[in-house]
Amino acid sequence: MKTVYIFGNPLLSFDNLPLKLMPDLAKKFPAITFLSIDPNENLKFTDKKPVIIDTIFGIKKVAVLHDIDRIITDKIYSAHDLDLSFNLKLLAKLGYIEKVTILGVPPGIKKEEALMQLYPLIERSFSGIE
Repeated sequence: MKTVYIFGNPLLSFDNLPLKLMPDLAKKFPAITFLSIDPNENLKFTDKKPVIIDTIFGIKKVAVLHDIDRIITDKIYSAHDLDLSFNLKLLAKLGYIEKVTILGVPPGIKKEEALMQLYPLIERSFSGIE
């Protein structure tokens, strides 16, 4: 099963665009399941090479990230501080995931522009996967 995991906070305008893209992405790619994930829950992926769409700060256009070690992890003071970065690194260390493809959407990009940039990246992410 092809799945793209979508992260974002619906309450924060700078972090909710990935969630707003879901209906358009599902229409464009009916063979792919687009699943909204709460980053505060325990992450469980159906395969060892998950594809993720999330907001990434510091970029101007949609970008692909494979190296989770390049993701900055904030300081952890309590269980509430365990973010996506920490969880991905932990899952990789435990062997639950082998490779991650993060399609990063910059905050402030227009929805249509983000979709046009994401379409070929999603196609490429699943090329050769049945």
